[in-house]
Amino acid sequence: MSGNAAVATGIFAVAMVVTLAVGLASARGRKKGLTEWSVSGRGLGVVLIWLLMAGETYTSFSFLGAAGWSFSRGVPILYLVAYLTVGLCVAYVVAPLFWTYARRHNLVSVADIAEQRFGSRSLAIGVALVATVFLIPYVQLQIQGLGKVVEAMTYGAVDAKVAAVIAFVVAQVFVVVSGLRGSTWVAAVKDVLVVAVIVYLIVYLPLHYVGGLGPLFDRLVIDNREWLLFPGHTQPGLGAAWFISTVLLNAVTIVVYPNNVAAYMAARGPNVLRHNSILLPWYQLLLFVPMAIGLTALVAIPTLADPDMALLTLVTDSLPAWLAGVVGVAAALSALVPTSVFMLAIGTLWGRTILGGGVRAARGGDVLTDLRQLRWAQVVCVGAGLFALAGALWAPALLVRLSVLSYEGFAQLVPVVVLGLLWPRMSRAGAWAGMVAGVAVVVALNATGNDPLLGINAGLFGLAANLAVNAAVSSSGARRPAPPSGATPNRPPPGPGSVAELSSNP
Repeated sequence: MSGNAAVATGIFAVAMVVTLAVGLASARGRKKGLTEWSVSGRGLGVVLIWLLMAGETYTSFSFLGAAGWSFSRGVPILYLVAYLTVGLCVAYVVAPLFWTYARRHNLVSVADIAEQRFGSRSLAIGVALVATVFLIPYVQLQIQGLGKVVEAMTYGAVDAKVAAVIAFVVAQVFVVVSGLRGSTWVAAVKDVLVVAVIVYLIVYLPLHYVGGLGPLFDRLVIDNREWLLFPGHTQPGLGAAWFISTVLLNAVTIVVYPNNVAAYMAARGPNVLRHNSILLPWYQLLLFVPMAIGLTALVAIPTLADPDMALLTLVTDSLPAWLAGVVGVAAALSALVPTSVFMLAIGTLWGRTILGGGVRAARGGDVLTDLRQLRWAQVVCVGAGLFALAGALWAPALLVRLSVLSYEGFAQLVPVVVLGLLWPRMSRAGAWAGMVAGVAVVVALNATGNDPLLGINAGLFGLAANLAVNAAVSSSGARRPAPPSGATPNRPPPGPGSVAELSSNP
């Protein structure tokens, strides 16, 4: 092992030990139970919610994919900043609504919301399964991205698969023991490091390779104009229609991602979430940094074979080993935080809804039931993580194909989980039929190579079909079965869960 590799590897090892210690320390003095584990006892304030959600938006994709898209495609990558920011405008309204409904009925997931609203555990299980199918590939992507980061930043001394296993074990230990609070504490460490690293890189790398940001864009205007115009360089299908449709679809979809819903429900109150929606868009400014660095690589090393390695290649080529190691730690933690929250979200969905008897079993505050659901959630958290890790190690392309459908698939939960709280006449059958129709359209369009279709994101066609079928079935006048005892009926009267109640909260 060379001197540079030894230094960078040592920094990575120390970082993993510190991460594990911080994650485990967060559980000290906390009571046990599914609510504490999955949503941190609904006690996180503005700062901790901001750190947690910032940690989930700046992932390994920010260091790899954002720079890679900028290098290979150009301007279409701006959709990333656009939809995250517009999505926070949606969250300003939707997140407090979720918090109010969840607090009132002791809910901890999107599946809980569906079960409580429609009085149907089968629909809740359907929501949980759809969420799991489209979330596990994201866990695998983060694990694979983390492995690539550590292998690059240690100059090949630590194999990508070994790094993935080490980081996976660290994440599993602290998330199983500490739950969402552990992820939040680690996110705090990660965000401080990311901000410092990113501010340094945006100044140093363009200056080192092309003389600064001004000369960089001068070069791009002269030599690479197509990177600065729609539809970009290599993807003629990613034009303005794709950009607008993707921003709209992703902005409404991001609010139902189970990891984001967990953060909403973990807040101390609805105003915490409103403040977070105002503050968090400023964090998205950091995403312009890997985009600019990807363009720097385009000018400095235009023959780079793997666009996703644009940022890491410039870092290892120009920085001393210790500083490259610090950048690698920031990138690794950017994968570790969302990985832990994704696994926790899957565990929560299964621990309560699929294996734990659902909301009805949890109602009444029985301690033994709560602990049983917690144990199931922890077991599934480990199992889902191992499944994703196995895919990352031995079949890296298997689940990743599903990840391209992630936002489009999750969009089909929006009518059930969001509109269901706002439209009292939506029926259980309508919610089921719409969700199935939307997923079927999305899968069919992708399987036939029609995404985008007519230049528009295929997920929007799926959502349109979902809404049309849902409205037709819900308005058909078919008799609706009475909900189980204690469940919210299909047409809730004014009171818990109604629009009047939700809108009246501070």
